[in-house]
Amino acid sequence: MTLSDYRTALVTGASSGIGAATVAALSRRGLRVHALARRIDRLERLADSTGCAIHRLDVRETAALHQLVGSIKPDILVNNAGLGRAFGSLATAEIDDIERTLDTNVTAAVHAIRAALPAMIDRADGHIVNIGSMAGLHAIPAALYGASKGAIHMLSTDLRLELEGTGVRVTEICPGRVSTGFYDVAIDDTELSAMAKDSGVDEVTSDDIADAIVYALEAPWRVNVNRIELQPTEQTYGGSQFVPKGLR
Repeated sequence: MTLSDYRTALVTGASSGIGAATVAALSRRGLRVHALARRIDRLERLADSTGCAIHRLDVRETAALHQLVGSIKPDILVNNAGLGRAFGSLATAEIDDIERTLDTNVTAAVHAIRAALPAMIDRADGHIVNIGSMAGLHAIPAALYGASKGAIHMLSTDLRLELEGTGVRVTEICPGRVSTGFYDVAIDDTELSAMAKDSGVDEVTSDDIADAIVYALEAPWRVNVNRIELQPTEQTYGGSQFVPKGLR
């Protein structure tokens, strides 16, 4: 199976950013795309521009998520819903923000996969695309968010082993800095949010990520694109630093 053989896709977190760009890219290729998100006004605009089917749903509503995914039986599931509450220090994180981040970024992705897999396995084809992050592969000073994306990384790699022999493919997309509304949601303080958004570099766009997803989906069936890492040319990860105690 390649992208031309698939018929139906489901994209979570589809109302803006990477999700909306992915809905548009898959719709242009003739798939019946189901867009799932909480913000109905943005979903309606997306439907007007792409012809996608829309579903107003918070991915943390587990029973409703299972029912929807199970009824659609998508050939492609793009687990994109995610956020970065408590993006700063875990020591000062609000309990609600911790739960919201983990429930959205990790638990909901697991449940969406659980709901989609039975039909994929029965058909012996299908494609799970998980939106991870370079933050799930490299250390960053945002422990909660990094842990949630690290979980998505291990979920993706372990799922590949679980699904051997089924014909179902699994891809993890790991972006670095992307020009989206991430920090508008992650940080409540307007001034701090504006500072965080100003990276000063030419950032990767949502369309760039959607193109990477399409690349993985269009690979010949014999090819599983396990993971794609992409980041701005002007951004790097790794290295080391020394900070004497008391100087933070």
